[in-house]
Amino acid sequence: MLSEFDLINRYFNRPTRHTVLGVGDDAALLAVTAGHELVASTDTMVEGVHFFPDVEPDSLGHKALAVNLSDLAAMGATPKWAMLVLTVPNADEAWLDGFARGFFALATEHDVDLVGGDTARGPRNICVQIMGEVPHGRALRRDGAKVGDDVWVSGHVGDAAAAVAHLKGDLRLRGSSLAHCLARLNRPAPRVALGRMLVGAANSAIDISDGLVADLGHICERSGVGAVIEFAAVPCSAELMPLREQALVTRAILTGGDDYELCFTAVAGRRSEIEALSGQAGLALSRAGRIVTGKGVVVVDQTGKSMSVKDGGFDHFR
Repeated sequence: MLSEFDLINRYFNRPTRHTVLGVGDDAALLAVTAGHELVASTDTMVEGVHFFPDVEPDSLGHKALAVNLSDLAAMGATPKWAMLVLTVPNADEAWLDGFARGFFALATEHDVDLVGGDTARGPRNICVQIMGEVPHGRALRRDGAKVGDDVWVSGHVGDAAAAVAHLKGDLRLRGSSLAHCLARLNRPAPRVALGRMLVGAANSAIDISDGLVADLGHICERSGVGAVIEFAAVPCSAELMPLREQALVTRAILTGGDDYELCFTAVAGRRSEIEALSGQAGLALSRAGRIVTGKGVVVVDQTGKSMSVKDGGFDHFR
C-alpha cells in the first residue's frame, strides 16, 4: 500500500522549469517576471457532479488541468504554475498512473510546473489552482464590454453538453458523432494561445464553462450592458448541425457549458483583425451577436424574434 508521500513522489514530483522551489517543502517559491502581474484561479471537480465515475483517469487528469488553463486563457495570461489537491478513495496505482499521465501531458504542452498541493483519502475530488502571468495592466477582464461591441465565440459550442445528455439517456448519438462529443467533454482544449492573441484586441472575455448565455451574462453584469445573440450565428460542430433545431440540442448549444471556448467582445472596427487572428490561431472565430444597452442576454431566431431560454446555465447548487 502506497503511503501519502510515496504517492506524491512517485506520481507528482516532477522537475520544474521556471520555479525557485517546487514540490517537497512547506510551500513553493515563485518568481514573477518583472513588469507582469500574477494571475490565479482555482476549480474543483467532484465525482458525480463534474464528471462521471467511469471516465478514463488520463482524460480526467487532462481535464482537471484544462479547465483551469481555460480560466487563464480568458484573462490573456501565460500559465506557469499549478497546485493539485487530490482526494481519492484508495491509492489505486493504475488509476494514479493514468491520471498523472494525462495531467502532465497537458502541463508539458503548456509549460506548466506542478509546484505543490495535497492528497487525502475520501470521495474522489480534484482541485487545481493555476497561476500565471500577464503584462501589467493588460489582462482581459469581464468588465470591459462596450455598447456596439461585437460578441465573438471561438470554436463551437454544445458538444460537451450533448455528450452528457447522451450518457444520461436523454439524447441518442451514434458513431463518429458520439466519439466527437465525448472527446470534447472529456478532453477539452483550453484556448491559451488565442487568449494571449486577444490582449489589446478584445474589450472583454470569459471562458464558456457554464454555458454561452450564462457566461456572456457575467460579462454583461460586470460591464453594465446587455447582449443580443443570433442563434443562427452561434457556432456548432458538423456533428451537431443536423440536430441543431431539436430543443435539447438547442439548449446544449446555448446553455450547456463544459465547452471551454472563449466568448469575447471587440469593437466592430476590429472585425478584420479578429478574422486574421482566426487564421493565426488555426481556430474558427464566429461573430454571434452584439452588445447593447440594457441588461442580460437575449437570444433571437432568424426572424429577430426572441427565443425562450429556459435553462440559464450550470449551477453547482441546483
